[in-house]
Amino acid sequence: MSTTTVNYPEEFKGFAISDPSEWSNPKLTSYVPKTLSPKDVDIEIECCGVCASELAVLKNKWSTGPLRCLSSSYGPKTQCVGHEIVGKVVKLGEEVTEFKLGQRVGLGAHAYACNECSRCKEGNDQYCTKAVGTYSGVYPDGYVSQGGYASHVRANESAVFPIPDALESHLVAPLQCGGLTVYSPLKRGIEDVLSKGIKPAVGVIGIGGLGHMAIMIAKALGAEVIAISRSTSKKEDAIKMGADGFIATGSAEQWEEENADKFHLLLNCASSATELPLDRLLKTLKVNRKFISVGLPDIREKFEVSPFTFLQSGSTIGSSLLGSKAEAIELFELAAKHQFKPWVETIPISEAGVSEALTRLSDGDVRYRFTLTGFNEFFGTGKQ
Repeated sequence: MSTTTVNYPEEFKGFAISDPSEWSNPKLTSYVPKTLSPKDVDIEIECCGVCASELAVLKNKWSTGPLRCLSSSYGPKTQCVGHEIVGKVVKLGEEVTEFKLGQRVGLGAHAYACNECSRCKEGNDQYCTKAVGTYSGVYPDGYVSQGGYASHVRANESAVFPIPDALESHLVAPLQCGGLTVYSPLKRGIEDVLSKGIKPAVGVIGIGGLGHMAIMIAKALGAEVIAISRSTSKKEDAIKMGADGFIATGSAEQWEEENADKFHLLLNCASSATELPLDRLLKTLKVNRKFISVGLPDIREKFEVSPFTFLQSGSTIGSSLLGSKAEAIELFELAAKHQFKPWVETIPISEAGVSEALTRLSDGDVRYRFTLTGFNEFFGTGKQ
């Protein structure tokens, strides 16, 4: 049964905060959507994944000052997060060609990319310097983007994903950001090895929201997958997810020697750099291979590594941001083909539901993702 109504298209409603100290208690808020551009798509939201990056933004952990939205001169001083969105197209700008009304689509962490710069044209639209985030991004007119814990979201069609019918909405939601974030570096990091007919070895560090999907995706891509964690507490889960082996860095004594010259790629999905044994990890890489980090810690944390470590294998440390739209479509096709499914707990959206999801995520009480559901019932939508 609906608990609220939305005067769409004049207003959107969502759960937002106006002060980082209230991060765990977003309140239902009404706000005016951005002006509809010719290439914009309105999505009536069905469900939305809950991502750790949203928690960091709400807590203001990635900024030394106030949340950008709270200091903006535009509109209400509030921020609604959420960027693992699945829903139905209910409005099209006059120049939209890729989507049709009623189509089920997804939206990840970006709501806009220019599609004109060299990065966009080279399949790296996630690195577009003019990109606008799905939430807490600022458009040229000063409008601050609002995210997916809401009735609707408006985004440029270049950022919207078509979703295969074979994928369930609450399971594909975490793939919009979390899955895509690990898919892009996995694909780019081992495709040269796969092209030679060699089975690559991939080490996935940190078995959480990102890492558990990385295990499934790397396995589907054809890799030997070794899960790496500080303790053995998640070993059983990692094996169930498809890991071929497990390394507990906090209890095994000579794990780097036992795995020397093993990995074609190390993918760091841990959300903290504290106690990350980077010098030891790099010793397990093959020559000229990469350690890629996608887990983002508190802004004050730093990697610690000796420059001499690199000399042993010519290894490289790097990072990866999200993934391109083309890679998102590839990921969905891979998930449909191999039928891997993120481990998801659903929570009906409401003030209490959003608070529960954020609080439990902050406490680490999740295995391994949350998806907020029941949007149509709560907002009285889903009737178009």
